[in-house]
Amino acid sequence: MDWLEITIPTTSPEMDPLLSALDDLGVDGVVINDEAVVNDFLENGKKYWDYIDEDFLRSMRGTCNVQFYLEDNPAGQKELKRLRAALPGRSFQVRRVRDEDWENNWKQYYVPIEIGQKLVIVPEWLSVPDSGRIQLRLDPGLIFGTGSHATTRMCLAAMEKAPAREVLDLGCGSGILAIAALLLGAEHAVGVDIDEKAPGVVRQNAALNGIGPDRLAVYAGDILSDTKLKAKIAEKRYDLILANIVADVIIALAPAVPGYLAQDGLFICSGIIDGREDEVRAALVQAGLTPLEHKKIDNWNCFLAKGAK
Repeated sequence: MDWLEITIPTTSPEMDPLLSALDDLGVDGVVINDEAVVNDFLENGKKYWDYIDEDFLRSMRGTCNVQFYLEDNPAGQKELKRLRAALPGRSFQVRRVRDEDWENNWKQYYVPIEIGQKLVIVPEWLSVPDSGRIQLRLDPGLIFGTGSHATTRMCLAAMEKAPAREVLDLGCGSGILAIAALLLGAEHAVGVDIDEKAPGVVRQNAALNGIGPDRLAVYAGDILSDTKLKAKIAEKRYDLILANIVADVIIALAPAVPGYLAQDGLFICSGIIDGREDEVRAALVQAGLTPLEHKKIDNWNCFLAKGAK
């Protein structure tokens, strides 16, 4: 199926009655592209990021519009004509796109990824021959965490040196680290993420690997501020705690980590961009953790640290 991509420029989606008008006209799936929203996130959401793609920032410069799609057929053309008539004075920018341009072509860029000595990350739609490695099947289109990023690769490789029965994954994203831990021999894992979609995504990826809720529990919430969530997580001690997030969050989490670790437990943290590694190391030491290894790939850093005896 082909589609009509409709873009309507606006000066401010929040102040412009355009969104309300489109809703009244029955238009679904409206996307807001607004440089001001991006800038606000960059200014006020720093704990969620350490690196922003400069090409993305350039592409957003001066952008302020709403966007939606109609089927490229007589019914879609009729709907477009109706909307033009209902919104006189609005500029409609129309571009034809093919279904495969934005639905399936992205899949060609995902291939199996061998990590460390034991794991291979396999996109869920691919079939690969048995190579002796443990296959971790994943839907990379769901949420952050595909195994391709340097931070995730370092965590997965470090996990091979950290056998564990009970695992806690802070900022679990797609669940890739928690699932890998279970495939590598852990008995149970707990995942936590601030994204409310994470539990559903993690369970779906876990099911692809034959892992049920009896072995993997997932919670949505902020472990730094949610006292009930903190109490729930603290009901047990963990042999291995994972945090593939960003430096600021790892630094904030560090004081709490020893309280969750079992005796001689290990903490693996990554997502630390160059220039922040010394701060993270200092925070680990101050929290009573002993850094054992420091790995670096590209501009990213990963620490393996040990808790107190």
